[in-house]
This record gives sequence, C-alpha cells and structure tokens, in this order.
Amino acid sequence: MLGDRSFSDTAGGDPSGDTGHPGGTGGDRPGRRALILVENLSVPFDRRVWQECTTLRDAGWEVHVICPRGTKRDTEPEAEIDGVRIHRYPLRAATGGPAGYLREYGSALWHTARLARRVGPVDVVHACNPPDLLFLPALWLKRRGARFVFDQHDLVPELYLSRFDRGEDLLYRAVCALERRTYRAADVVLATNESYRDVAVRRGGRRPEDVFVVRSAPQTDRFRPVPPEPELKRGKPHLLCYLGVMGPQDGVDYALRALAKLRDELGRTDWHAVFVGSGDAHDAMVELSRELGLCDQVQFTGRIPDADLVRHLSTADVCLSPDPRNPLNDVSTMNKVLEYMAMGRPIVSFDLREARVSAGDAAVYAAANDESAFAKLIAVLLDDPRKRAEMGRIGQERISGRLSWRHSQAHLLAAYAAACRDRPPVSTAGPLRTGKRPHR
Repeated sequence: MLGDRSFSDTAGGDPSGDTGHPGGTGGDRPGRRALILVENLSVPFDRRVWQECTTLRDAGWEVHVICPRGTKRDTEPEAEIDGVRIHRYPLRAATGGPAGYLREYGSALWHTARLARRVGPVDVVHACNPPDLLFLPALWLKRRGARFVFDQHDLVPELYLSRFDRGEDLLYRAVCALERRTYRAADVVLATNESYRDVAVRRGGRRPEDVFVVRSAPQTDRFRPVPPEPELKRGKPHLLCYLGVMGPQDGVDYALRALAKLRDELGRTDWHAVFVGSGDAHDAMVELSRELGLCDQVQFTGRIPDADLVRHLSTADVCLSPDPRNPLNDVSTMNKVLEYMAMGRPIVSFDLREARVSAGDAAVYAAANDESAFAKLIAVLLDDPRKRAEMGRIGQERISGRLSWRHSQAHLLAAYAAACRDRPPVSTAGPLRTGKRPHR
C-alpha cells in the first residue's frame, strides 16, 4: 500500500505546531458520532489514528472506525477497544503495479461503503489518506448530514513521483485530480505539519482557517528507555539502529551503502547494525546487504514486539534516518525520527526540511543523498559520547514539550468544533438507507 509517513507516516514552519487555531472542545454537545475511514493500515496498529480516536472518545464523541484487517494483529472483523468501535474488512495489498492498486482500492471502497451503511448516521466522517479516494464514501455521508474532515497523512502526488519514478504521466495527473476533488469535498483539513498545511492552502485552495495542524507524536508510554543490553551489540562496541517501514522511498538502501562506506572508506568495523521493520522492499534490502558484504554486521529483525523494540533502541548508540531527499520526504515528518527522540537517541539524517523542524539539534544532517557524508557523521557520533548524550536529551525535551501530542489534541478538537459549528447532532435512529449507491 502507498504511504506511511505519518504514522507514515509531518511538520514545518513553527516547530511547536501551535500555529493555526486555539483548542476547542469538539464534544460540547452530547450525542456526537464520528466515523473514521482508513485504508492504509489497520487500527489500532495505526498509532496516529488511534490517538485521534481516543482523544475524540475522551471529549465525549462516539467513535467508529472502518479499516482493513491486519495480517498478524487486528484480525477480528468487529471489535470494541477502549470504547472505540472498529469495523474491519479483508483486503489484499496491491502487487504488480497500477492494476494491483486499482483492485485493492476498488475492494476497499466497496467494503467501506458497505460498513458505513451499517454504522448509520454520523456527525463527522473523517477520512485518512492514502489513497485520495475516500472522498467518495465521504460525499455519500455528507449528503446525509455529515461533515467531512480530510486527514492528509501523505501528499499522494509527491508520493507517486517518489515511489514509482514514472514522472508526471497520466497516472500522476489522475492522482492530482483526485487530490483536488478531496480538498474540494472537505469541510475541514487536518495537515500533519506546516508544509502540508501550505500545500492545502496553496494547491488545494483551502482557506487557512479551515486547515488545522495535527502532528503525529510518539506514544511516550510505549517509548520509554530501559537499561541497555550490551549483548545486543554482538560483541561490538557500538550499536546502530534503523526503525521503520522499508519501502522504495524510505532510504534503507542509502543506509546500507553508507554502512559499507563506513567500513570501507573510514575503516570502521566497531559497530553492529539492526534494521527493525518490514515493507515491500525488505527482501531486496536483505539481498543488498549480502551484495555489500554486510551480513556479518547487519541484522534484519522484521517487525518485533514493542518490548524488543525498546530494548534495541535503549541500547543503540546512534539511530539512522536515511530517507533521501525527494518530493515527498523533504516535506514529510518521519515517525521514526520522533520515536528516536522519545527514546533519547542521537540521529543521523539527510538534510531535509521537515527533518530539521522535527529533530532540531537532536540530529546531525548530511548533505542530501550523500552516503559518504552520512557515513562520516555516524563515525563522528560514535567517537563523541558526550555529544550523543546531549543530542538525546534535546530530543526528549522536544518530544515532551513542543512536539507532544497534547498540542495536537487541542487542534484536533478545534477542527471538529469548527466542522460541527451551529449544527445539531444527527439522528442515531438506525442504519442509513441502502437504496442509493455511494456517489462516484
């Protein structure tokens, strides 16, 4: 599936995320119902969406979610978790190029419309991209009294350019048109950072007062350091760690080539590296590590339980954020950067606009896409434990302060309050009529 920046999963302008709008209650009237539509990940595995769900629940909303089933978790078709009602559908991820995505998205839209009828009337339909197709069931619900909140997790046109390297072809023009339709249909837009907010205003034609910055933030109760375990370093003095999705645009190949340069050009073999995560480029990255002769020093774990993840991050001396500069990455906030910061780890990143907004002095920045420069900065940090400790402290302070979820909670509730202003709650008498098909 496409995208994962704002988990896949973004930030810009004022690093505090406090531009835009004051906090609002969003739940100031009883009986409000929200329906959140997700296609890219299951819930509650999608951490951003789950934080939004629980924030709305705590503000008095009745929250429903429609999303795909997971493969190893979130597999039940129906679940109620902590008061949030989740409706899941079977979905096979796309393979084989554009035709595979058409099959995936067509199936997702059909299931979403089917389950939305079962949920019944709602005050707000909240659609999370990608893809930029969920405005179709959202329009159907708008005609029945709902307000449409568009939660833009990814810039899909930039994602298309960055992932497929096909240029501005017919499919690119099609995804641009779908983005325009989504912006036009929305009553309120949630942007994951100031860069995305600027796109919504400039390219999407949205009024600034209708675009709210709701940043992704790590769950600090999930990312708490524990005592390091030196045995994870496999006999080496240092541990390097990568956490995240492994897709074509995520730069794992850049990280591996940088590690080969760290060994070959700088003569450094005093490290062991762990790559945690999965994705459709995972197997290719394992093969690349073999080709580079890194098998003895690089370990791929796949997805691992939270406890094991925290053990590795707590032991890591340096964390890697190798996302190359491309049209998407330069304006997107990487969840792994925020998670590294929550764990108090120093970061090596390429010099991306939004990486600097998120990490500030918690990271050092190599010239964009320069693998040799990336390797040299790893070496610099390995030789300077005092600097590593200071960078880790800065990162934790930023996460607990200006980048914390509590700031985004206020903006989320303000967005909902704006969407529902002067509108009474919808009737919750029963399911929606099925006589009309979703708008297409």
